Parts: sequence; structure tokens; C-alpha cells
Amino acid sequence: MTRTSRPIRQPERAGRSYVFDTKHDRYPVAVHVLLTNTDGRILLMRRAGSGYADGQLGLPAGHVDLGETPTASAIRETAEELGIHIDAEALEPAGTMFRLSQEPRVDFFFLAPTWTGTPTVREPHKCTELVWADPDNLPEDALDFIGDAITNARSGRHFHEHGWSEPS
Repeated sequence: MTRTSRPIRQPERAGRSYVFDTKHDRYPVAVHVLLTNTDGRILLMRRAGSGYADGQLGLPAGHVDLGETPTASAIRETAEELGIHIDAEALEPAGTMFRLSQEPRVDFFFLAPTWTGTPTVREPHKCTELVWADPDNLPEDALDFIGDAITNARSGRHFHEHGWSEPS
């Protein structure tokens, strides 16, 4: 595949226009939110209709749009998927993962111990069920990287490479 060097202009956000060059390969960037309830359980969503890990349990998550920050994406995605509102100040960075999935990607994880509203399935074509799970005993059908993300958040590990072969 040949890359062009033509910049892509995006609409203005926060009064600034952004220019993204197309000379460099880009990895998809996503956010994942660790929502915990008062019992310490974590919210998982049963994936559907995406073609990736359908039927498995994942975290509330989504891709970061061009010109959007990971924090803004986490707030937007949880509102769209669950109908809840999280204040930016309530989001706590919980680590970054360079993860090999169907393709390499960069994932930002956030802890959200507080929010407004009651989580409900707002996109039934993407999620069929919400499950509050014990983070120390995740269901077998939870995506494999979630346990690592929880461990990283608890231990303060800021960066993790998941799914790659160990260097020789």
C-alpha cells in the first residue's frame, strides 16, 4: 500500500483546525473504561454485531475520533453505549496498552468509580447484555486483555504490550 503525503483537513474542534499527515502509518486508537460499582465489581458488555469478539464480554469502549482526546472519547462512548455521564475529573488514567488484535492498536484505559445515571444497553445492535463481574474472577468469555488491564491499573503499570511475541 502506498501512502500519500497529502494532509487531511478535519473540521474545527475547540476553535482550532487540525491537519493530519498521511505519510505515516497510524494505529487505531481506542479507549476502554473500567466502571466499578460499590461492591467493587466491574461492568462488562456482551459484544454483538461488530465482527470482532461477538458474544464475548468486553469493557465499555470505542475508537477515538480524529481530533478527539481519549478523555472526550471515554465520556462520549459511555454516554452512547450506556446512557451515563462521567465528569472528566472523575476519569482516572489506568494505563496504556499496545495490543495486537486483528491489527496492532493503542488502547487507553480509564477508571471511572463515579458517574451519573444507571448503565443500560443503549446500542442493542452492538451489545446484548451487561454483566457486573468480580475483577478477581472474570468470566471465561471475557476478552483476554481485560485481566491484564485490571492488574495494570491496580499495580500502577502505565504501559503494557499485549499479544506480541517476547523479544529474543
